[in-house]
Amino acid sequence: SLSTLRRALKGEVGMSNELDELSRALYNGQLPQMWRRLAPATKKNLATWMDHFLRRNQLYSGWINDGEPNVVWLSGLHIPESYLTALVQATCRKNGWPLDKSTLYTQVTQWETQEDVNERAHQGCFVTGLYLEGASWDVPKSCLQRQRPKVLIQPLPVMKVIPIESHKLKLQNTFRCPVYVTSDRRNAMGVGLVFEADLSTHEHMSKWVLQGVCLILNTD
Repeated sequence: SLSTLRRALKGEVGMSNELDELSRALYNGQLPQMWRRLAPATKKNLATWMDHFLRRNQLYSGWINDGEPNVVWLSGLHIPESYLTALVQATCRKNGWPLDKSTLYTQVTQWETQEDVNERAHQGCFVTGLYLEGASWDVPKSCLQRQRPKVLIQPLPVMKVIPIESHKLKLQNTFRCPVYVTSDRRNAMGVGLVFEADLSTHEHMSKWVLQGVCLILNTD
C-alpha cells in the first residue's frame, strides 16, 4: 500500500479513496484503516503501533528460527486465545485427559520482566504482556492491593499458565480476573475476552468486581 501511495503521489496511478485515507492517516499519525483490518485489535497511534509491530515481527522470527520462547509475549499474538487453547489440547493429549474436563490455572511469579526468567516452564508456559487495571499488584506478597494514586494501569509480573483437570482445581482467596485484548474490554457478543486469570487476594472478591479490575493485553 505504501508503494502504491508513492506512485499515486507521483501521478503514475489514480488516487483512490483508500489511498487518500491512507495518506491522511499517515499525516495525522493514526493507524490506517486498511492496516487495522489485518492487525490485532488495538487503540494505539501509528508511532506506538509501529514499535508493537516490529516487536511482533521479532517474536515470530525468533519463534521460527529458535523455537518456542521460554516466555511468550501474549500481547504480540494475533489471536492469543488460540495459543492458550492449543496449550490445553497438547497437555491433554500428552497426559490422556478429557479435553472437555480440562481448564487453565494461573500463578503470578516473582519475576517482574521476561529477562529475569532463566528457566523453561516444565508444565504449562510463562507469559508476559499483561497490564492490570483497577488495582495494583503487591510483588512481595503476591496479591492484589488497592490501586495506587494516579496510576491507571500497572504491568503485571510474568505469569505462569498451567493446564489442569477441572476436578483438581480448588481455588481459595482467588479473584477470577477477566483478560481483555484492549481497554474497550468486550462487546455484547463477548468479542475481546481472552480468558480468565487467577489472581491471589486477601480481600473479598466482590471488592475487585466493584472496582472493575481486569487485565489488558494492549494498552492505548
